[in-house]
Parts: sequence; C-alpha cells; structure tokens
Amino acid sequence: MISAASPPASGAPVRRPGRPRSTAVQQAILQGTYLLMATKGLSATTYERVAAATGVSKVTIYKWWPSREALLVDAFLDEARSFLPLPDDGHPVAIVRAHAASYVAALNGAFGRVQLAVIAECITATGAAATFGERYLGERRAAGVAILKRAQKEGLIRSTDAAADLYDMIYGTLFYQSTFGLKRLTAGAARRLVDRVLQPLD
Repeated sequence: MISAASPPASGAPVRRPGRPRSTAVQQAILQGTYLLMATKGLSATTYERVAAATGVSKVTIYKWWPSREALLVDAFLDEARSFLPLPDDGHPVAIVRAHAASYVAALNGAFGRVQLAVIAECITATGAAATFGERYLGERRAAGVAILKRAQKEGLIRSTDAAADLYDMIYGTLFYQSTFGLKRLTAGAARRLVDRVLQPLD
C-alpha cells in the first residue's frame, strides 16, 4: 500500500542545505494545509495561515515548498494516499472496482471540490496543470497502471489495450463526467464502468 509517509512524488522540491525534514512536522504541514483547503478554501490557504494552524514557521514551510501550488498538490496527494489507497495485494479487478467506487464518492464531496480548486490554482500560477500532473497524477496513475498490468499478466481481464489506456478510460471518464456535471456519479456506475473497460473473466 502506498504509505502516507512516502516521500513526495517526482518533481518535489530539492531539499536545501540544513536540517532534514521531520516526518511528523511534514505530516502536520500537509494535513493542516489540506484541512484549510477543505474548510476555508484555497484563497485562505496561505503560508501564513498554514504556519498559524500547524505551529510550524513560515520559513520552514517555504524552505520545503518554495511554490504554493506545490504545497497544495502535495497536501492533496497526502490526503489521497490515506483516503483512497491503492493496495499492492489482492485481486487486481477487485482493487480497481473498489477504488473507482471510492473515488466517485470522494468526487461527490469535499475531496472533489478541493481537487478542482488545486488544478485551477496550478493553471492560474503556471498556465498549465503540469504541477498537478507531475506531483499528484503521476504517482497515482503509475500505481493504478501497475495493478492493471498485473491483471493482464495474470489473465484476469479480456482487454488487451495498454494498461495506461485502460486507466485513462476509467478515471478520465469519471473525472470528465464529474467535472462538467454530466451526471451525478454513483459507486455502482463506477464499478460497471470498470467492468466494461476491463472485461474481467470472473
């Protein structure tokens, strides 16, 4: 299972000279940042507010996350690791069915609102969603693709499309439908989508 204490995804800021990061302090910053995003909104999630909420100095936070969008994305990723885990063990199709259903439930709540706000922040700050893609989507997508590759290798699904394409068909569809309000997604609909895309043999 992806650990909530895992180091930041590729593209994370290079550690500057000085004391190494404390895992406990890092978690406090990430969790405090996500709580602010979810309850107060992104405009209120400033370095100053995070420092006040966590008791960690603004200088320390800025040293570890020199760009605000990087801090927001890493806080969102940390929440996803714990809230929407992708376990390494278990039946691959069952894992994806359960995860897609949980993702839909998350999209319908605060997690979905925060996700859209973080993507918008990245686009506003840099003109593109590359920061979100590198720091959040890259890790989550790689984990999901690995599970789908295992399903193909073990002969558990009929679909022969590339695992990355299968992942995008499932999660791209869910994100698209949710983002543009095409319909209110349900756990059952997510599981049915997984089965249509993967064509499981069980």
